[in-house]
Amino acid sequence: MDDVSLTIAGKSFSSRLLLGSGGYPNRQILLDAIRAARPAMVTVAIRRISLEAYAESLVDLLAEQTLLPNTAGCASVRDAVLTAELGREALGTDWVKLELIGDRETQYPDVELLLRATEELVRKGFTVLPYCNDDPVTCRKLADLGAAAVMPLGAPIGTGLGIANPHAIARICATSAVPVILDAGIGTASDAAQAMELGCAGVLLNTAVAGAENPPLMARAMREAVCAGRHARLAGRIAKRTQAEPSSPQLGLVGSG
Repeated sequence: MDDVSLTIAGKSFSSRLLLGSGGYPNRQILLDAIRAARPAMVTVAIRRISLEAYAESLVDLLAEQTLLPNTAGCASVRDAVLTAELGREALGTDWVKLELIGDRETQYPDVELLLRATEELVRKGFTVLPYCNDDPVTCRKLADLGAAAVMPLGAPIGTGLGIANPHAIARICATSAVPVILDAGIGTASDAAQAMELGCAGVLLNTAVAGAENPPLMARAMREAVCAGRHARLAGRIAKRTQAEPSSPQLGLVGSG
């Protein structure tokens, strides 16, 4: 089993970490964090990028990265589809992270609209990666509609609470026909490692790095955590026990017998 490359829609990436580009103190820190993270893709909100070719545009700044446009801020199918089409025109990619928020306070997705938008974007030739609830049924329906991956939340966006329902994430990973990318809620490196240990194919995060005291150092920690979690998943953890079991044999101890 490959422990390095992430494959989505037939395309392979050398990292299983995806990194957001919003909320950094300045653009130099963003660039330093990206260098430390070495992510497979960097997500960019279409409503935030400049479509003009001037030197400081975000598109130009991240020219060496594989960009994944997202529909952040959209609250209707029409807006999400239009935003995805603008991203395809601006960035020359038919990949899109689909976000359709149903509640501004919790930033939870609107599942009904998400399903409709996924179906329409797939029909228009997009490679759709929808941000969704940690619900195995929703994830299955999205995959059935043609989503290239599913991106369930670990906890509400920006909270840093980690994975609130690890059993649901594990269930999604065990039953999904497409890669599962844990998205939202990551607060520190151990959260990212846990996501991989639960069976996720990758992790997407933003605030945990952008809001850290030292974003580049946290970005490096996240890269290493994703690798460690993946290796632990492949290695297979020991079974949990209710009683202690010594690692050294009792036979031959001084004074025994």
